[in-house]
Amino acid sequence: MAAWWSAGDTMNVKPAKTPDWVAADWGTSHLRLWLMAENGQVLHRLHSAAGMGTLTPDGYEPELLRLLEGTLPAEGALDVICCGMAGAAQGWAEAPYAAAPCPPPGPAEAVQPALETPRLRVFILPGVKQIADSDVMRGEETQIAGFLAAHPGYDGMLCLPGTHSKWARVRDGKIEGFRTFMTGELFALLSSRSVLRHTTNSDGWDEAAFEAAVSDIMAAPADLTGKLFGLRAGPLLTGMPPETARARLSGLLIGAELAATRKDWQALPVALIGENSLAQAYAEALALKGHAPTLVNTEDMTLGGLKAARRQLQG
Repeated sequence: MAAWWSAGDTMNVKPAKTPDWVAADWGTSHLRLWLMAENGQVLHRLHSAAGMGTLTPDGYEPELLRLLEGTLPAEGALDVICCGMAGAAQGWAEAPYAAAPCPPPGPAEAVQPALETPRLRVFILPGVKQIADSDVMRGEETQIAGFLAAHPGYDGMLCLPGTHSKWARVRDGKIEGFRTFMTGELFALLSSRSVLRHTTNSDGWDEAAFEAAVSDIMAAPADLTGKLFGLRAGPLLTGMPPETARARLSGLLIGAELAATRKDWQALPVALIGENSLAQAYAEALALKGHAPTLVNTEDMTLGGLKAARRQLQG
């Protein structure tokens, strides 16, 4: 996956112009900031490895001040609109989940953490929960808000591939319901910590093996665990190369996810929010089954959702 910022960005060089506001995506492992002009243009991008997993609640404000040093206005407070894990129970300040069905939550539902500095005003956007068929999201709802801002009136499914992939049913500007699949986490665990680590230890890729695995498991999803052990036995008995085993592992897991969501994506349009190789794999798997999804950029959708929240805040 490409770096989040472009090669031309110099993260230690601040823009000459003071930003009008700051958009923030505070994840478990990283913080990403966009310094925004009044006209909605990005003045600068900043990145930090100080994600929720490395911070205590009293560490968030100092990290923001460190990154924004030299860009704060001489007078007044700079607004920071933040999505992601900063609003988790273990984060900066808990932003309680909005309950689906609901529009993606905005600043009216945001939490403002207590700050020591008067130079910032921070709004942490909530995630979304689902009581029946218990599920939660935190951060993805802002990407959905960005998609809806760019595609008003959309009626269909949104798929957000990742460590925990989300499938959300969207209609009339609302998240009607959603499901989470641990596909990415399972791939990471199986390829690095299970017996399959001995046979999938490659960065290579076998496109034909991926496609065959998707079709195999979608025809018989109950065979998943048996097919997985075949990735241990196959290399021992037939000399299956590791790039083939790795691609087949990905195909089996993604194919099982598509089998579970088949009734949704067969009946409705699908948009994939993602620009990396994982999103491309989902697009290819859907294309094998005759479905042509729309593919949109994750950063664009995250920033679009935060811009929508900014507009709501301004009234």
